[in-house]
Amino acid sequence: MTKKDTFTALVVEKEDKNLVPTLKQLKIEDLPDEDVLIQVDYSTLNYKEGLGFANRNKIFRVFPMVPGVDLAGTVVESKSANFKPGDQVILNGWSVGERYWGGYAQMARIKSDFLIPLPKGMDTKKAMALGTAGYTAMLQVMALEEAGITTDSGPIIVTGASGGVGSNAVAILARLGYEVTALTRSREESIHTYLKKIGAQDIAGGEEWTQKPAPLEKQKWAGGVDTVGSVVLSRILSEMKYGGCVAACGLAGGFELNTTVMPFILRGVTLKGVDSVSCPTSRRIAAWERLVTDISDEALEHINKVIPLKDVPRYAGEILEGNITGHILVDVNA
Repeated sequence: MTKKDTFTALVVEKEDKNLVPTLKQLKIEDLPDEDVLIQVDYSTLNYKEGLGFANRNKIFRVFPMVPGVDLAGTVVESKSANFKPGDQVILNGWSVGERYWGGYAQMARIKSDFLIPLPKGMDTKKAMALGTAGYTAMLQVMALEEAGITTDSGPIIVTGASGGVGSNAVAILARLGYEVTALTRSREESIHTYLKKIGAQDIAGGEEWTQKPAPLEKQKWAGGVDTVGSVVLSRILSEMKYGGCVAACGLAGGFELNTTVMPFILRGVTLKGVDSVSCPTSRRIAAWERLVTDISDEALEHINKVIPLKDVPRYAGEILEGNITGHILVDVNA
């Protein structure tokens, strides 16, 4: 593996109050002074980048910024004893693409503490076909398992099911043998067909998911994977079966949570928060190793759309509007 003298990167700069993304040719010396130099193969596009490009929630903290919260590629140079040239690695989280330059470049310099080895049996394309979305979904499934939710416990509801995290969660749970209900606001038959192709056995939706629930609704779900928050999470909690668990990671529907203590003290329900950004290295390695086998390649084919680096800003707007089904894989060399 040889380093490139110049390479392409998507650079976001701030002009007055506006953010301006531009494809630029950079040199190695333009990169931050970190201890591992990586030739990048793939990154991904997530809801967080959608917020960043729209200049919302102060996602991009420093400028100029190379966004991209994750990447997979090959080590070219290393000052770390943990990695050597030729090693294939994964990066996600740790505020990369927000406070540190990220994956939207053909070359990247990254802190070695942020990296993990690519698991055996996985290539860099599959790693980013999963990306932060698949890794987060795996962490949520692990949280349900640790709460004692088994394939015999009953149906699992996945919210935001047609998005990146939701789609991966549906596919992982189905692969493991769980009965999965996919919650989507879409009434389009194509979306419902897509969700069933990746493993959903049932589809949920309707006006009640926009309405405040009673403190306790009819018991329906043994577990939940939530990416939405707000009133959707409130309703799931009120509909949980006794001893059920909800693993929550997102706020696509809002960060507020208006609920009561009733599900917790009368049904023994657990609400487990899942963080993918600062997750300890040992746990993230465990999640990535499980992803070698715990999601089918067929499901990943249905879930992913591949785009070149130049198209990231356009698709970032689409993902923020809820117009993207599944997950976006970014080929930084296309």
